[in-house]
Amino acid sequence: MADLKRTVCIVGAGPSGLAAAKNLLWDKRARSAGFRVTIVEAQPRIGGLWPSSPDDNAGLVHPLMLANQSRHTIQLSGLAWDDDAPVFPRAWQIGAYLERYYQRYLCGQQETGNLVLQLGRRVVKAEPIDGGKSGWHVWTQETGDDVVDAGVFDYLVVASGFFGSPSVPDNISTQDATNGVPTLHSSAYRNQDTLFGGKVPSSGKIIVAGGQFSGVEIAATIAGHLSNMENAPGGKPSTITVHHIVQLPFWVFPLYTSPAVVAASPPYLPFDLTSYNILKRPQPLTDTQGHISEETARTVHDIFETLLGTDQSDIHPALALPKESPVRDAPPYMAVSDTYLEHVRSGKITVSRGMLERVEGTQAKVTSSTGSYTVDDVAAVILATGFSAESSLSFFPDSVKEVLHFDSSDVRQPVALAFHSTHHPAVSRLAFVGFYRSPYWGVMEMQARLATALFTEESASQSWASSTPQWPRLGVALAEDRSIERTLALRADPDRTSQFPMGDYLYLMNSFGEALSIPRRSGAVKDDSVVMDIVTPMHYFDGDGYEGDENTAGQPTVDAQDNSHAIGFTRQTAVSGLKNHRFVARAVFRSLQGIWKLDRMLTSRLPSHPSGRFIGTAEFRLRESTKDGLLGSDTADEEYLYVEDGTFTASSGPSFRATRRYVWRYNERQDKITVWFARTDDASKADYLFHPLEFAPTEKGWKATAGHLCIDDFYDVHYQFSLKGVNLKSWTLKYGVRGPKKDYTISGSFRR
Repeated sequence: MADLKRTVCIVGAGPSGLAAAKNLLWDKRARSAGFRVTIVEAQPRIGGLWPSSPDDNAGLVHPLMLANQSRHTIQLSGLAWDDDAPVFPRAWQIGAYLERYYQRYLCGQQETGNLVLQLGRRVVKAEPIDGGKSGWHVWTQETGDDVVDAGVFDYLVVASGFFGSPSVPDNISTQDATNGVPTLHSSAYRNQDTLFGGKVPSSGKIIVAGGQFSGVEIAATIAGHLSNMENAPGGKPSTITVHHIVQLPFWVFPLYTSPAVVAASPPYLPFDLTSYNILKRPQPLTDTQGHISEETARTVHDIFETLLGTDQSDIHPALALPKESPVRDAPPYMAVSDTYLEHVRSGKITVSRGMLERVEGTQAKVTSSTGSYTVDDVAAVILATGFSAESSLSFFPDSVKEVLHFDSSDVRQPVALAFHSTHHPAVSRLAFVGFYRSPYWGVMEMQARLATALFTEESASQSWASSTPQWPRLGVALAEDRSIERTLALRADPDRTSQFPMGDYLYLMNSFGEALSIPRRSGAVKDDSVVMDIVTPMHYFDGDGYEGDENTAGQPTVDAQDNSHAIGFTRQTAVSGLKNHRFVARAVFRSLQGIWKLDRMLTSRLPSHPSGRFIGTAEFRLRESTKDGLLGSDTADEEYLYVEDGTFTASSGPSFRATRRYVWRYNERQDKITVWFARTDDASKADYLFHPLEFAPTEKGWKATAGHLCIDDFYDVHYQFSLKGVNLKSWTLKYGVRGPKKDYTISGSFRR
């Protein structure tokens, strides 16, 4: 009997390609059409950009890179993260999640012959037959081998990714370093040793050219590596700094923000949970793909300033976004980093406006709106100049690119596609999944569902004019769509285009949900002063559309169980942040980084210990977590070396320089800050526990207390933290010490 299954070629085995394959093979309606899927992936493993292990350095993403969205957003419906996974996973952990997704839903499909997975191969040519109406002829190639005719497929899915290859300016070369100055694209950076070939200089400037996400991430990463080189046990002094060249100022968000910033003691949540609260959007949701008015731009700028508690003028003039500035008339740009702003404030990162023109020897030539300038003593150059989507579409003939309105010079919208970047009505049997400028996994999955619907309906009826389509609302939604016209109009006015030109994430999810008849599940969470309805990929679960192999009468399918578990975990996370003070310690710990002005009084009740006043600085120096002094299985996720330095003036008159060190640690699983005494023989190492901090709200802000016996001395410790938005503005520390030979009180204030 002839095989009647329809064949689909999916280009790419990243999250988009895997989601497309899962929907085509598991959707009940698609099963009636019958699809056989072939995935062609250039990497020797699944995952696309996402590395498979901490040592997987072959791809474009650093395996230890921290995701800039939480696990609640970085997931696909039907597969929950393990409960003990970090809130913000690292890149390799995302790769491991995708491997589990493949094992759960696709591995068994290979055994049945419904799925063919070709790793280490690249699609090099895809020709439409009769405009795609009769399918697609595909050719592939393994590195170094001849091109192979892979055959004709009924349908083609482009899931090769928007970030196809590094974009390098023509005027800068990464091939041969001039006068020994290494030059890398940001995707190739791993650490200082690899940057400098194992010979790290003791001084110089590392240029980072380019703002937005990749520029901020790589500048902060390098500054963190430099800080660790100096402040880790056995570290060596260095005067290497980062010089970040940006064209425009941008808002920098930390990983945790507050849904109630006006409160004196605000709660904190992963910033995407705060951002994707649908109750904060004007209703009904509107399509923001298009030109943004000055009024709208200023409104969004104001919201960002309120959330952050600063216009960033207190950080650096090049990052300032004051209300009177004309930059607020334009759409706001943002980046995400926990450490970038404090590295800038402390001088580890210097920021300047302009564009890198060329590098001559150890000098970088930069042009700006006010002229040109030179950066001297350049030790290395990192190009955070983004990625090009051109290589992801290189297999198309020019005739197809022309229909798709392909423009390689447009980094935001290189093609003009219909219905939220999913297809083009003039090119048959072709769908795009994940081909847009945003990392939102929920939209990727919705695009995969739409591709499944398009192929299934076309297979069943050859036309959307079918009287009883299985997706009854989709035909109308496609007919009313104006995405292509909007995209082409935006190209003509790039200065008014938003950072993510496809529009608001919540609108996109809702629009797909309505078109595909997938209702949104409630993500409601309430507190005394906060009401939220959070949207994640799991809240748009097509529960009636899937069929699980573990399904039995009256029992939910395996994907439905995981989906419900993930929704419950997100709700639990939100409730713990709103009601149980979770993440406050994390928010405070992040904001401690950098240099503080310290004024402290010591009042002693024993003549052997003089009273007096200390004036100086206290600095929280970021470094990799150490294990010195840790007890049992206790671990730290983040760590500072605390160093204070200044002058102590005794009440009796004499003054002398004084310094002390501690180690501050944060443990994510326990959500706890601990302070450790430094060793007397090596002040860079922790000795034994000083105290943990227990947080509680007050009318003046968050307080933290600790009381415990430390050897023979009892410490009664009181902190008071004053935050504005997400930033710690000032704090106080007061503690009394009583013991056989001690009886004194210390009271200190810390200000930026």
